[in-house]
Amino acid sequence: MTSSTPGATPSDHTPSDGTPSDGTPSDGTPSDGTEQLPAPAGLDEVKGWFFAADQLLFDWLLTRQKGLAEAGDLLEVGAYLGKSAIFTGSYLRPGERFTVCDLFDAPADDSANGAEMAKSYSTLTRRAFEANYLSFHDELPTVLQGLSSMVPGQVADGSCRFVHVDASHLYEHVHADIATARAALKPYGVVVLDDFRAEHCPGVAAAAWQAVTSGGLHVLCITGTKLYGTWGDPTALRTELAAWLATRKDLWHGEESVAGEPLIRISGKKAQLPPQPVSRHRAPSRTATARTAGPGTAPRSHPPLHRFAANVLPPFLTRAAASARRRGQGR
Repeated sequence: MTSSTPGATPSDHTPSDGTPSDGTPSDGTPSDGTEQLPAPAGLDEVKGWFFAADQLLFDWLLTRQKGLAEAGDLLEVGAYLGKSAIFTGSYLRPGERFTVCDLFDAPADDSANGAEMAKSYSTLTRRAFEANYLSFHDELPTVLQGLSSMVPGQVADGSCRFVHVDASHLYEHVHADIATARAALKPYGVVVLDDFRAEHCPGVAAAAWQAVTSGGLHVLCITGTKLYGTWGDPTALRTELAAWLATRKDLWHGEESVAGEPLIRISGKKAQLPPQPVSRHRAPSRTATARTAGPGTAPRSHPPLHRFAANVLPPFLTRAAASARRRGQGR
């Protein structure tokens, strides 16, 4: 079985020594050795890889489940520093349980898994995850620190409506995590598999498509990083997803047949973020902008010359310039 590790290697996103340009170690520890826990003002400040298209799909799927009164627990196998867990936890309803499993800073189970952890996630700590999560939520999820083989003993079969697998990149471990997800899900449950197509994760691709071709998994859609599927009847989900995508001008999608079933491909290069979880550390000005502009809407900005006039010229000249501009626009 596997540790729970995130879906991209830091070498893709940080300097080769893992240290930011300001000299602070990437776990947030100052040079004097004291631990400085993260205090993100927004989800975009939480380290990790959770792109806008996937946030939109998580939002659509979890909101749809709420609308249909499809009850069940949530499960994430592989949390890194909590970016997707923070987002997913926002959809937890009363009486439901959210379980997160990750090795964090515990030892790995074998040399291959240990080497992956040491190379990619040596700065990962449970304390940083918890600090990030509690910046957005009042309570932590149920945290399982250790191998993902712990999950079947802690999460009841048929108890979950949504499972996100973002753990090891090694085939044997991913194969086992997919089997765990299948057992945990309700008939209408949805599984999301991360890194199923990345060139540095061929083991994930092999396990994911094996689940499709011989394991009964029905693919709903794929994005640049994640595969979405269900072991239940996919008909209604596919129909409603296609109808929703037809309303989105910021998401390209196309449909084709794979392994005898329809599959929707989604490109989110222009995707606008859905409503974001609110941090207790948010800046007042940032909150005001979010309320005024709304999700996915850029706040109004003035041209540089107008800003200069407003800040420098006497009020009567500023008013005169504004009147002239309005007359010009009206022609």
